[in-house]
Amino acid sequence: MIKAVRGTRDLLPPDTALWNFVESAVRDVFRAYNFHEIRTPIFEDTQLFSRGVGEETDIVAKEMFTWEDRGRAESDKGQSLTLRPEATAGIVRAYIEHKLWDRGLNKLFCIGPMFRRERPQKGRYRQFYQIDAEIIGPSSAGSESPARDAEILEMLATILDRLGIKDWTLELNSVGTPADRVNFNEALRKALEPLVEGMCEDCQRRAVTNPLRVFDCKVPADQPIIETLPRISQFLGEDSRQHFDAVQEILTKTGVPFSLNSRLVRGLDYYTRTAFEFTHGALGAQNAILGGGRYDGLSEALGGPAAPGIGFAIGEDRLVMSLQENATAEGILRQPDAYIAPLGPGMNPEAARLARELRRHDLVIELGDETFRLKKSFEAATRAGAKYILIVGENEVKAESFALKNLATGEQVSVPRSELAKTIQATLVS
Repeated sequence: MIKAVRGTRDLLPPDTALWNFVESAVRDVFRAYNFHEIRTPIFEDTQLFSRGVGEETDIVAKEMFTWEDRGRAESDKGQSLTLRPEATAGIVRAYIEHKLWDRGLNKLFCIGPMFRRERPQKGRYRQFYQIDAEIIGPSSAGSESPARDAEILEMLATILDRLGIKDWTLELNSVGTPADRVNFNEALRKALEPLVEGMCEDCQRRAVTNPLRVFDCKVPADQPIIETLPRISQFLGEDSRQHFDAVQEILTKTGVPFSLNSRLVRGLDYYTRTAFEFTHGALGAQNAILGGGRYDGLSEALGGPAAPGIGFAIGEDRLVMSLQENATAEGILRQPDAYIAPLGPGMNPEAARLARELRRHDLVIELGDETFRLKKSFEAATRAGAKYILIVGENEVKAESFALKNLATGEQVSVPRSELAKTIQATLVS
C-alpha cells in the first residue's frame, strides 16, 4: 500500500473544519486592517532564498528542497529551483518584479504550503502551512515607522484573541541595523573563541561563518554557554534604540503585553531592528506559534529599490494544535441542518429539487436516496449528525407539505413547502 511520504500528512474532516475556521477568522482580521491577498508560486529560483534568507542559515544550508530544472536537451544547463521554505522572500521578489512601490504602502498577506527538509516532530512537517503578512513600501509611504511594527504586533494579538488562544506570550528584541551588527559580531567572535570547542558542530561552524546564528541553537548542553555571550542590546545605535523604544511605547498604550528577550534573533539573515515571537505553552519545548520582524534591506539584497518592511509567519499546523487544546474540530464543524429522505420510486428528483431550494437559504442539507427504506434513512440521518429528517414521499409532494422530524426530541410536524426554510432556521436560532 502506498502511503503519504514521511513528514507529510492528509488533513481530513472534521479537522479541516478547524483549519477553515482559522483561515476565515484570520481573513476577517486582515480585512479590518486593510491587508490584501497575494499568491506567489510555491517554487522559485534558488538564488532568491540563498541571497534573501542567507547562505549560512539552517534553512538554506540544510533544509531546502532543491532540484535542477533541465532544458529539453540533456546538454542544456538547467535552472536551480527550490520549493519555497518561507513566504517573505517571494513576496519581496513580487514587489520588485511588479514595481509595487507605485502603490505606496503595500499591506499584503498569503496563506499556503511551505516546504523544509527537517526532522518531523510534533507540529512540524516537511510540507507545512503558513499564514504570512507583510507591510512593505518606500520610506516616504511610512514603511519604516515604528508605528508599522506596533500595528503588525497589535494585529497579531487581535488574531490570537479572536481565535480564542489564551495565555500567549509576546517576546520582543531589536537586532539592530547591519551597521550595529558589525561591532556585535566582532565581540561575539571574540567571546566564542575560547568556548566554541565545547559546543555542537553547528555552533562551531556558525561561530566562523555567522556568529549571530549561534543564538538559534536548540542543543540543551550549549545553552549555559550561550547565556554568557554578549547581547545585541549592548551594541544598538541611537536610531535603533529610539525605534525600539517607540514600538514598546505604542504597544503599552494599546494594551498589548510583551516581554523583552535579548537572545531572540530569529533564524533568517534578513531581519533588522524589531524581531518577535508569540509563544504558547500547549506546544511544549518548541512553543513558538509565530514569529517575524523587520527586514529593511531585503529589497536591495534582491536587486530592488530601498523598501523597508516588516512581516510575520504563523505556523498554521502549530496554531491549530494550540486551538485543539481548548476546542475540537467537531465543535466548529457545522453539521447538516436537515437530511432529506426520498421514499419510493421517482422521489429522487423531487428530493433534489427541495434540497436546492433549502440550500439557497444557507441551510446545510444532506440528501438520501429513494432506494433506502425509512429505517435506513433515519440511520443515515443520525450518522450524518443532522438535526432534522425531512420526508419526501408521493403524498407529501402532492400536498406540497412535508413531514419534518426533530431527531433530538422526536417531535414531528407537517410544514408547507413555502415555510420549510423559515421553520428550520427559526428552530436553529432558538
